[in-house]
Amino acid sequence: MASDTIPPVVTNEDTPRGFAFGLTAYFLWGFLPLYLKAVAHIPSLEVLANRAIWSVPVAGIVLLLLRRTEDLKTALKNPRMLGMACVTAAIISVNWGIYVWAVASGRALDAALGYFINPLFSIFLAAVILKEKLARTQVVAICLAAVAVVILTVDAGGLPWVSIGLSVTWGFYALFRKTLPIGPNQGFFLEVLLLAIVGLPYMVWLETTGQGHLFNGQPGDVPLLLSIGLITAIPLMIFATGAKMLRLSTLGIMQYVTPTIVFLIAVFGFHEPLSMVKLGAFVLIWTALAIYTWSMLKQKRGR
Repeated sequence: MASDTIPPVVTNEDTPRGFAFGLTAYFLWGFLPLYLKAVAHIPSLEVLANRAIWSVPVAGIVLLLLRRTEDLKTALKNPRMLGMACVTAAIISVNWGIYVWAVASGRALDAALGYFINPLFSIFLAAVILKEKLARTQVVAICLAAVAVVILTVDAGGLPWVSIGLSVTWGFYALFRKTLPIGPNQGFFLEVLLLAIVGLPYMVWLETTGQGHLFNGQPGDVPLLLSIGLITAIPLMIFATGAKMLRLSTLGIMQYVTPTIVFLIAVFGFHEPLSMVKLGAFVLIWTALAIYTWSMLKQKRGR
């Protein structure tokens, strides 16, 4: 991701500050399941509605401080851009919903697997939709990931839809988000604003019927739900800053930090069962990612 978060010059070299920012963002995303577990007693749709609503003021304040509101005004007057933003907002809301539900339902391992598969699915999308030519090693990596999915499907008697759902929705979100001609921070604000328009009436209905957790839940629910905007926005802003100070290849390797932390939390923190079959699938995915990373670094050295 590129960003307009900080005015300094974008560099194609790794810097210590960029590495610190990037690693901080990936660590924060990695520990997100701890928060999601804390709100596991709240329905996923309600968590999503709160996430959209309370992200709006946070993202809005950031845009005001950065004086980046002009592009947003232009986007709000452009029907085509609004339509594109509706598509990306819908896709990311499905991605969020699957992730929230997966952690709350004791399937954080499946979520970790989905985010491990995601880079390989993005390569597949680039080849199929953008007609990018794949290196032989990339084809091998994709095939290994496909074998892992087949193994999990046979073992479970059905598709590992959580893993596939997260990978597919994030892959298409990244693809369509590239076509949205607006800065990352403005785009984020526009997406959560559109989602909040839907989420706010739902929240009002929940609270007026006594089913909501903001005014009718446990005392601890209030700070948990009110803080979700900061929990959503802060890692994005930190990442956007770090992305300006790091090479794309470095970001590509660092992205594995998040699903690795989620994997460790699922096994050792949430004590989710890790069968030999599922472990074997993870080994295949890790092997595929190692091949993909090696290929990426080799191409970088060649250039």
